[in-house]
Amino acid sequence: MKLELTNKQFRRLLDMAYIGNWVLNSTRGEDRFQDYDEVESLLFRQAREEGMGVLAEDWKDEVVPSRAFVEGGIHEAIIEYENSIFFDILAEDLARRDMDDVPIDESNYEELNRRIDAYIAEFDQHGTDNILVDSDTLP
Repeated sequence: MKLELTNKQFRRLLDMAYIGNWVLNSTRGEDRFQDYDEVESLLFRQAREEGMGVLAEDWKDEVVPSRAFVEGGIHEAIIEYENSIFFDILAEDLARRDMDDVPIDESNYEELNRRIDAYIAEFDQHGTDNILVDSDTLP
């Protein structure tokens, strides 16, 4: 297969590959999806060949994203996404809990969305400041 990209497009592909592999593998410990690591390594090896060697380094006989790449802002994009999605997931989970986790269909879809919107508004205004755990339930 042959794919022709500008340097800028290839650099964006490196970002997307890194982010994708991070999402898939960052929480898996030793049980990583090796095929995704291999594709990432292949792309960063190619980066070296394309004159972007500062973005790649060797580690345990593999080519991996360099410290300069990892510390160059890519994790800020990941963190921004995680922070955004955290509140969306929490709002939906709490709204479904409030509705006793009933299956959602046309009859209660609007109610679910109203509850989600209310939680999102709360989080926008106060973050997690008003979330409390009853200390009597702690182990």
